Amino acid sequence: MPTTAPDAPAVHLARPHRPVLVAGTLGELTGPAHGPVELPLRLWWNPVRTFDLDQPTMLLWMYENVLREAVRVDELRSYLHGPTLVRIWPELNLPRGVRAAWEARHPMLRRVAAA
Repeated sequence: MPTTAPDAPAVHLARPHRPVLVAGTLGELTGPAHGPVELPLRLWWNPVRTFDLDQPTMLLWMYENVLREAVRVDELRSYLHGPTLVRIWPELNLPRGVRAAWEARHPMLRRVAAA
C-alpha cells in the first residue's frame, strides 16, 4: 500500500491531472490592472481573447481562467496583478483545488475570503 510522508506538501489539482501553479509571492504578480488584455490561445481557447479589465465581470473571468490554466510562472506574472487578486479573491469562482493551493501558499487570501 503506497504511503506519503506526513510532511509532504499536498498536491492540489486545477482539474484532473493538472497541478495548480501558485506564485511564490503576490508581489511578483505585476500584470495589468486596467484596460484591454489579450490572453494567448494557450490560456483562452476562443477566437475573441481580449478582456477589458475595467469591466468587473471580464476581470473576474480572465483571472479565473489564468488561475486555472497557467502552467508557467511567467504566465501568472504577466496576466495577474497582486493587489487586484487580493481585492477580487472572494468573488472568484475557482475549483476547490485552485483556491486551496493559493490560500495555503498565501494565507492573506484565506483571511480576505473569510472577512
